[in-house]
Amino acid sequence: MRRVVCPGSFDPIHNGHLDVIGRASSLYDVVYIAVGINESKQGLFTVEERIELIREATADYGNVQVEAFRGLLVDFCKQRDIPAIVKGLRAVSDFDYELQMAQMNRGLSGIETLFVPTIPTYSFLSSSLVKEVAAWGGDVAHLLPAHVHAALVERLGEK
Repeated sequence: MRRVVCPGSFDPIHNGHLDVIGRASSLYDVVYIAVGINESKQGLFTVEERIELIREATADYGNVQVEAFRGLLVDFCKQRDIPAIVKGLRAVSDFDYELQMAQMNRGLSGIETLFVPTIPTYSFLSSSLVKEVAAWGGDVAHLLPAHVHAALVERLGEK
């Protein structure tokens, strides 16, 4: 069984994430979405909320599993016998950081990292940017699954 992990904070998941996840889903038997827990960051959505939003957004794929993780991604991978990590790259600046992470992960565990270039439509997209634009009243509906957009609008209305 071919397994890969797609890690991130996914706060919130957006169409750029789903593009990478969908492409990985067509290449692997199981795609794990690893939602990182970082106590030093206060996310807009709780980890549990993010997991639910991701599960709904990826339900049609049929081979995606969503789990939270704390600590090193390579430990998450070893525990589940996952030999590869897939990461989306938006720009050259992403590559600089991701290459260092890939080399460290391979050095620690032998786990490979595969880079998938984002499609041009989403090459600028990040969760941070989506949240910032939405907080200022900008229309981000076309960048998110409908249920994620609704949750984002509701959450920002609470603040």
